[in-house]
Amino acid sequence: MSRLYLRFYFALLGSLAVFAIATAAIWHRVDMIVAQGGRLFGHPIVALHAFLLTLTALALAVAVGALPIIRRLTQRLERLQAGVESLGAGDLSARVAVEGNDEVAQLATSFNRAAGRIEALVGAHKALLANASHELRTPLSRLRLGLELYEQRQDPKLKAELAGDIAELDLLIDEILLASRLDAAPALHTEAVDLLGLAAEECAHYEDCTLGGDPVTIQGDPRLLRRLIRNLLDNARRHGAPPVTVSLARQDGQAIVEVADAGAGIPAGDHDRAFTPFHRVGGDSKGAGLGLALVRQIARLHGGDATVAPRTGQPSCFRVSLPAP
Repeated sequence: MSRLYLRFYFALLGSLAVFAIATAAIWHRVDMIVAQGGRLFGHPIVALHAFLLTLTALALAVAVGALPIIRRLTQRLERLQAGVESLGAGDLSARVAVEGNDEVAQLATSFNRAAGRIEALVGAHKALLANASHELRTPLSRLRLGLELYEQRQDPKLKAELAGDIAELDLLIDEILLASRLDAAPALHTEAVDLLGLAAEECAHYEDCTLGGDPVTIQGDPRLLRRLIRNLLDNARRHGAPPVTVSLARQDGQAIVEVADAGAGIPAGDHDRAFTPFHRVGGDSKGAGLGLALVRQIARLHGGDATVAPRTGQPSCFRVSLPAP
């Protein structure tokens, strides 16, 4: 970075030198004219020499004064370069100090924001990989044991259990891959989506499920929004109790989707952790613990959020809010 510092400095000195030479040339011409008029030692010549001396002093003052300013700028760039190199070397906690309120400070702020995002993304992927490897062992072990038993006796019931384990494994892999893609904040394929119609299509696949509310149209990715509602319904079926009710409303520029069931609900201390990947409330062994995590990821990707919102007399209720301009 010292080369950049010298370039700035010598560029300034060069500009001042060109200005001084050009000014001296002009005044030299004036001096010759005055000399031809017989006033070589007259007042104009004294004024010329005084002006050139002042100009030289000014150039030196500007050069000396610009040195610390340019050096401070390049020092900040050097610190930013060191931060980038540390991040590239694998230190994901590398950050740089934000100094001032200029373009370099904005660049430092952008770097810190990007570094934080990279650190969070890598951390999420590490956690996802560690949890996924653990979760995959259970269905794989059941499949291995089931195949050994099926070789000994070809029982139709055992075959159905193997098919169920394969379906569970396929669903788990699909959820892991989707969670990984959403962590990377992919571009949404947005279009106008009728949430009430989409919810009606999903509710038709579940028994004891009723739908009510007002038609609400939002801009979003229909595939991901369908998955959001399906995961909420799956969560109610697996961990709650019938009947399940789905309601839609528009409130203060937000589309509100609520899915409730007759279950006991989630303890108050677990409301936020319920959306953590692979977290099972109360040690429940059903599912992989990714369904609600995907619901929140999809909602936040659309600029909204997902929360636990118990109703009076209905403690098991989840609310998703999505922008609906």
